[in-house]
Amino acid sequence: MEIKRIGIIMNGVTGRMGTNQHLARSIAAIIKEGGIKVGNDLIIMPDPILTGRREYALKELAETYGNDACGEAFKYTTDVQGALDGKYGDYEIFFDASGTLQRANFVEMAVKAGKAIYCEKPTAVETKEAVRLARLVDDAGLKNGVVQDKLWLPGFRKLKMLKELGFFGKILSVRGEFGYWVFTGMDYDQPAQRPSWNYRSEDGGGMMIDMFCHWRYVIDNIFGPVKSLVAYGATDLPERRAEDGTPFKCTADDSAYAMFVLEDGTMVQFNSSWCTRVRRDDLLTVHVDGVKGSAVAGLREVKTQAAVNTPKPVWNPDIPQTIDHLDCWEDVPNNIGYENAFKIQWEMFIRHVVLDTEWNYSLMEGAKGVQLAELGMQSWKERKWVDVPELK
Repeated sequence: MEIKRIGIIMNGVTGRMGTNQHLARSIAAIIKEGGIKVGNDLIIMPDPILTGRREYALKELAETYGNDACGEAFKYTTDVQGALDGKYGDYEIFFDASGTLQRANFVEMAVKAGKAIYCEKPTAVETKEAVRLARLVDDAGLKNGVVQDKLWLPGFRKLKMLKELGFFGKILSVRGEFGYWVFTGMDYDQPAQRPSWNYRSEDGGGMMIDMFCHWRYVIDNIFGPVKSLVAYGATDLPERRAEDGTPFKCTADDSAYAMFVLEDGTMVQFNSSWCTRVRRDDLLTVHVDGVKGSAVAGLREVKTQAAVNTPKPVWNPDIPQTIDHLDCWEDVPNNIGYENAFKIQWEMFIRHVVLDTEWNYSLMEGAKGVQLAELGMQSWKERKWVDVPELK
């Protein structure tokens, strides 16, 4: 059995997503499981080096997750350029989970070093810049990818299965509800649970630039290409408290509402808010109505109601509701085991780099998400519908 090492520079993993999803639940988990098994003859074994600005944080992460995964601390350094230049060993992949506004510089450095590039979304806050980065990497002939994790959540995989099996028939509409109450940090014993930069546009924050990037790849890959949209955003809570305890004025939208018309005429709606209290099955729910049946998906579970099981309501507000509408749905069973969505995409990208397997989630695909967000902000500003042109 051949064990092939693949070196990965993991930049900016001291942040919440970088630590939890990319380091702990993806790369460290893959190593702990014995690598990526390819048939009976090959194992691909990730070998990470952690890079970033805070040496003490890198050291703690390297020791905690390295010792747990392989019995010794991972390598780490604050010298990103040195890691790219091979000063600390050979590394074929550069991964970036730093702040959005810092991403371009790191991608450019990785291109000059000739690395395969994988990074978090959004890749930029403007379409022009996202496309520039995508072309820069493509013109250099480097394999590249952007994180599009929600495609591998159990809920969305089940939705796609239902669609592929013809359960819905013709899909009429899709309605997504996303969000929860993010504490401002201004109230006693109620600290904020998200980073403060999310609420400052000057730091790359904002609901549209964050979540429309997700909605673009979800819609495109499950329901079809987006033709046009109308959107509205709001800064509902004007003041929050930063990590150092200092109050600051919010300059980014913390709620966003949009309607997307697909090329086949399907209407898709998404409400996204950090200022809503949850009374639904999950933090994200997507309701799909079709001629033959409907489904409501959360992050993991999906409930369906086929045409033959649809009750016949009669409108009569003068008497109590006679139908228990929540009881008229059936669970889609978990017929397979579902792994962490980030880990699944990591394994796919590593296979793509090592084995040249199929890969459809490039930086140009990531640029489409930035485009949707920018068009959403344009629609909000100009108070009108806007078309979604093809990116080239």
